[in-house]
Amino acid sequence: MESRKPRIAIHKFTSCDGCQLAFLHLGEDLLELSEKVDIVHFVEMGPINPLAKVDVAYIEGSISTPDEKERIQHIRANSRYVITIGACATSGGIQALRNFANTKEWMKAIYATPDTIATLETSTAISAHIKVDFEIYGCPVNSQQILASLLSLLHQTTPTASRDKVCLECKRLGYACVMVTKGEPCMGPVTQTGCGALCPSLGRGCYACYGPAENTNTTSFAKWLSSLGLSDEEIARRFLFIQNNAPAFKEEGIKLKGKNKHD
Repeated sequence: MESRKPRIAIHKFTSCDGCQLAFLHLGEDLLELSEKVDIVHFVEMGPINPLAKVDVAYIEGSISTPDEKERIQHIRANSRYVITIGACATSGGIQALRNFANTKEWMKAIYATPDTIATLETSTAISAHIKVDFEIYGCPVNSQQILASLLSLLHQTTPTASRDKVCLECKRLGYACVMVTKGEPCMGPVTQTGCGALCPSLGRGCYACYGPAENTNTTSFAKWLSSLGLSDEEIARRFLFIQNNAPAFKEEGIKLKGKNKHD
């Protein structure tokens, strides 16, 4: 990057704001970061300049309205690098569950005047609309992952992400496996780490917040969940949850839902 301080922006689309807060949760690291970069757009923190030309644009949220579909194109044109953060931006998020249903019927059931609301039939990942340079999974993302990605770019290196499974994190931290010790379902064997194995640390199964890990054998894992007593529908719901449109999870979830219909 140039000798001037790099300019960054944090943009929000359809989301809960949780991944943007990962920046604020950096605390002192954020103060140190502000000495190395100019944060020119970040509504949560104060600066507002959505049309600014920047070196790095971080995107939270999915594309679910006509306005967002247009706005993301402008951001791509004004940004040297685009990094998506969180489940919504990387795979559509919880709101992408509507992709499996009739959106118009949902609208009628929820809103008194659905015709006044502009929305798309689907909620989709940012990468479905523009070129994305790097993706950070999570719900919400890990603050240190965001910091590491930016520092990598500042040092002119390509950001990297660990795709280790949550199971490996449990081993490293000495947590007992809930599937082995309690016979409880856990998505850890197919989910990438990043949360520090938070749920297993509390004796609960993983919810797959961080999306598919590398080399996920979802079909084999589905059989293991079945051996614990879960029905095909229950297993499908675990795949089609927070990261429901991540390809590996979506494919297995839809297959199980279809199998359930034919039983």
